[in-house]
Amino acid sequence: MKVVFCAPAMNDLEIIYEDNHLIAINKPNGLLVHTDDTGDTSLEQMLKEYLKEKYKKPGNVFLQSCHRLDRPVSGALIFAKTSKGKERMSALFASRKVDKTYLALVSRFPDPDEGDLETWILKDRVKNTVEVVKGEKSGAVKARTLYKTLGKVGNFFLVRLHPLTGKSHQLRVHMKFLGCPIAGDVKYGGPSIDDPSSILLHCRKMEFIHPIQKVPVVLIADIPRQTLWNKGRRDITALEASE
Repeated sequence: MKVVFCAPAMNDLEIIYEDNHLIAINKPNGLLVHTDDTGDTSLEQMLKEYLKEKYKKPGNVFLQSCHRLDRPVSGALIFAKTSKGKERMSALFASRKVDKTYLALVSRFPDPDEGDLETWILKDRVKNTVEVVKGEKSGAVKARTLYKTLGKVGNFFLVRLHPLTGKSHQLRVHMKFLGCPIAGDVKYGGPSIDDPSSILLHCRKMEFIHPIQKVPVVLIADIPRQTLWNKGRRDITALEASE
């Protein structure tokens, strides 16, 4: 099946933070962060056009992402508007000084319902997947995730995830390892959903000390308007508030 991705209009994108050095957006699912060989419109392209228009810049606009979100994943995403911002924000991510909180909807109840999961994972670059492996293997890296099941949302269970490492597909493969792959994440054994461009994984919050201004920053990305998230919006909000 061919998945068709439709880029939203810039007016439909939600900017959640902006200063002289950084800009953060609530990334919709299905949207590329960077341009690739598909030729599809990327978030980077859209934000460059936004900045060029907003600040009436005649030439090229500097804009680089400071971390990554997989194409089918939604949520908080930070870009740097200056080389200084890029260098220092990327250093915060590399030194694990950015606290990230994700929400996931899964169709099976995690057992145990909360925990500290640390495994070795190995990437298959041909298939663009990762797998949990036993012990240290050549090319394997350690990945650690804190998780807690918050409750039931419709036909799914809401899980809060804190990645303590930032490895590719880490949360997706860890949920598979627990026996409760993320809804929509067919690549990792999750049940299919109506929107094939989406998996129900959302970067809800990021907290850090601004690398230049040295003040605390808390970024919160609203629950996606995607149908299954939106149906559970009230329950999700209540479960988060009860924590």
